[in-house]
Amino acid sequence: MDPVTPEDFAALLTPEGTALLDALRDHDPARELALATRLRRDHPAALVSAALGQARLRQRAVAKFGAQDAFRMYFTSGGGEMATRASVAAHRAERFAALGVRSVADLCCGIGGDALALARLGIRVLAVDRDPLTVAVARANARALGLADLIEVREADVTDVDVSAYDAVFVDPARRGGRGRVFDPEGYSPPLSWAVRTARTARYAAIKIAPGIPHDAVPAEAEAEWISDQGDVKEAVLWFGTAPGTVRATLLPGPRALHTADPLPDPAAGPVGRWLYEPDGAVIRAHLVAEVAAQLDGRLIDPTIAYVTADALRATPYATAYEITDVLPFGLKKLKALLRERGVGILTVKKRGSAIEPEELRRKVKPQGPNSATVFLTRVAGAPSMLIGSPAPAPDAAAPGPA
Repeated sequence: MDPVTPEDFAALLTPEGTALLDALRDHDPARELALATRLRRDHPAALVSAALGQARLRQRAVAKFGAQDAFRMYFTSGGGEMATRASVAAHRAERFAALGVRSVADLCCGIGGDALALARLGIRVLAVDRDPLTVAVARANARALGLADLIEVREADVTDVDVSAYDAVFVDPARRGGRGRVFDPEGYSPPLSWAVRTARTARYAAIKIAPGIPHDAVPAEAEAEWISDQGDVKEAVLWFGTAPGTVRATLLPGPRALHTADPLPDPAAGPVGRWLYEPDGAVIRAHLVAEVAAQLDGRLIDPTIAYVTADALRATPYATAYEITDVLPFGLKKLKALLRERGVGILTVKKRGSAIEPEELRRKVKPQGPNSATVFLTRVAGAPSMLIGSPAPAPDAAAPGPA
């Protein structure tokens, strides 16, 4: 339950509430107690509390929505966290627009992040949520960004909404419950099975899901897209009416997209070469590591580990390259001695297939010195190993790989 009631939120939309929020734009949360005491001399206590809470939420939302939008928008305590990142919502809206979609039923719209991105491309949106406060916030966001003419916000149970009049459907089921994240797709609200049935009734549809969904849970007629933004995997989407059976890794900004309906078999494993490539998380989730390895003329370092190695450096947007100087059996004493010998005080630790945590390793080896290095804790041909190296030169310094 959000600590702010719909009545408290309505007060934020008044001239007094708007002026108070504007004044709190750059406030320091660490000095909030004294600030609240001062503000309550001139404003109702409930309004001051709601405004301070909203100001904190806006500050946090800058990373996801950018300052220009975040300080005009409104958020609930959980709505900003669960909302789609603006760059990802814009990408999805552009895909809908490219399909010729002119109207979308946005089911489980939350605070309206996706609806705003769609409307900015001139797409008419029905945004539906059953929570009264969330609906009020979504409606306020449409007005605040000048998009109210294109966004109808409706308070309703999405399972009761007729979507037949819309070109496309977008469903973003709730994936959090009272005990935290929900990993079973049938535990989503509404369940994934309902979302899929609804998607099948529309010409085009997209369902936002957790990126950890098993591939065997993807319907045969769906395209599955995994999306990362600046290297962090943000979500997966099931698309209907586009490219059945296709798996896609989309990297933002860009976008850069790697996709196929006929994935390659896993590449063979072999010895560690001079270059190690760490595929983007979206590539790994989409099971497209083999496609990247083929572009790089590379091989795996272990049949179960998603690190690609190669003897030549090639540019690719789908993996980060490192130059490897040492391949050693796992051993903290040996690593500590090597880092001391090379004066490494800035240590980046990456792990895949290793039980040791990066912070634990840093505490034990106590890096000191002016130099930097990257250590990979992983397996090579089944054996616990350490790979030491550093980031490769910028892509424009590397020979281009195959398209």
